[in-house]
Amino acid sequence: MKVRFDDNKSRISLSRPSAFALLGSVLLAAVAAHGADPGTVVFSLDFPNSDPEHYSITVQSDGHAKYESSGKVSKDSEDDQSYQSEFTLSDVTRARIFELAAQSHYFSGKVDSGNKKLAFTGAKKLVYKDGQQHDTSAEYNYSSQPSVQQLTTLFQSMAATLEFGRRLTFHHRYQKLALADELKRMESEAHAGELAELQSVKPILQQIYDDQSVMNVVRAHAKMIMDMGDSASH
Repeated sequence: MKVRFDDNKSRISLSRPSAFALLGSVLLAAVAAHGADPGTVVFSLDFPNSDPEHYSITVQSDGHAKYESSGKVSKDSEDDQSYQSEFTLSDVTRARIFELAAQSHYFSGKVDSGNKKLAFTGAKKLVYKDGQQHDTSAEYNYSSQPSVQQLTTLFQSMAATLEFGRRLTFHHRYQKLALADELKRMESEAHAGELAELQSVKPILQQIYDDQSVMNVVRAHAKMIMDMGDSASH
């Protein structure tokens, strides 16, 4: 690289060809960084005659997540209804998911235990994509790998939280008297450590809390769960 001294301005400046070369390198690096695909982990479960019968959770390495499910919103309902929700994971959970995916070799090897004597607990699938080195997946009923077991438990706990969000959304709109029992059960499961990422359903909890037509005791339960989610995500 050629360097010339500018005595009039008392500074060092780059010759024009070197300046253009440096600028080109910076632009190429920026384009490469922008074009890099984020890693994505997807967990899905299909379990006929359960509620929900199907759900999937898609998690990106930047923390953005999407939940999709299909099931009955109430015991009296005969038709399945689809539900979608997008949210941001806590940093701890996001990091844990990708750490466990790495420990599981990004689901590239054998994941299912192969034990046919085990009860069927739903057809599960884990997918990892990063647009560069990996595009792998594995299907299983039960896995003996500790990292896959932990991922499964974590995703199922997240799904349990989001299913509460689905039912609360329905009840708040169509059956407000059902909110009390639903929130009591949610609070009990949250205290028992059976739910994860409570902040993912904060929007509907906030709507219930702000609704003056809802009984105060119900609003108090919604506020309690919101506070639990806020404390857990920090």
